[in-house]
Amino acid sequence: QVQLVESGGGLVQAGGSLRLSCTSSKSIFAASRVGWYRQAPGKQREFVAVIIRGLLINYADSVKGRFTISRDTTKNTVYLQMNSLAPEDTAIYYCYSEVSGGDYWGQGTQVTVSS
Repeated sequence: QVQLVESGGGLVQAGGSLRLSCTSSKSIFAASRVGWYRQAPGKQREFVAVIIRGLLINYADSVKGRFTISRDTTKNTVYLQMNSLAPEDTAIYYCYSEVSGGDYWGQGTQVTVSS
């Protein structure tokens, strides 16, 4: 089992920044994928960003140029730096990890962007 704990969400004005953190109970170095999804009210969960095998990074088109995903394997932590936030970024952000063939999710952290 892998536990993922997110932090860093909150309320921010449009144009502002937040940095989300996700700490894993097990090494993220071995994870084939670590990343972020989000779910806005009344909408399906959608992909935000992912690090694949520690080398390849992908972003959703809606966040490219504004969000940056990174990881610190010494702290087993994945980060999501979010800049130029807009009201449409309001959602619950979930961290996930794919390791040893299993998918694991955090409990989510709320991000609210006011206009």
